[in-house]
Amino acid sequence: MGRAKLLTGLILAVIIATSLSLTGCENDLKDLQKISAAEVNKPVQRFTDIDVIYSDSAKVKAHMTAPLMLDYSTTKDGKQNTKPYTEMPRGVKVIFYNDSLQQTCTITSDYAIRRVNEKVIEMRKNVVGTNVKGETFNSEELIWDENTKQIRSDKPVHVQMTDGSLLDGMNFTSDEALNHWRFGPSTAILHVNSQDVPTK
Repeated sequence: MGRAKLLTGLILAVIIATSLSLTGCENDLKDLQKISAAEVNKPVQRFTDIDVIYSDSAKVKAHMTAPLMLDYSTTKDGKQNTKPYTEMPRGVKVIFYNDSLQQTCTITSDYAIRRVNEKVIEMRKNVVGTNVKGETFNSEELIWDENTKQIRSDKPVHVQMTDGSLLDGMNFTSDEALNHWRFGPSTAILHVNSQDVPTK
């Protein structure tokens, strides 16, 4: 009986040790897969002091600058990324121009990502836009769509008008000059000049 118990105990110990070993291998495999995925997603190219001109029909439409750009157009093994993109993790500044090369507005943000195939630049974190009228737009995200030539956002956008009026709204859409813009649901604090108020 004593010998049988000893053998049973040894077999049980071997089974537990084997299970732990297999669990350890499984965890190691998962860790390796995570590392491999991270390696694949690492940028193939890294650029500093970026200065890019966007044009349409040989006309300059925008000028983008960024201290750092990471390029994910291809994978580490040289294969083409099916969804290529570039990332500006240290911020970006985009200046827009009209057909007469006059500056129409400026947008800055602490982070940006450009979806290459979609021709869309998502500007995020502390986004500030200013048009030539002096109106200021603040949001956590503004998206520039090069195809539709629009700037939009589904995040809250705060607008300060030149007369001191304040507007807050969702579903923001504008032209590239931040000149003709509109909101969905919104609230406003309007500045009214006392001279414009009718007297009895």
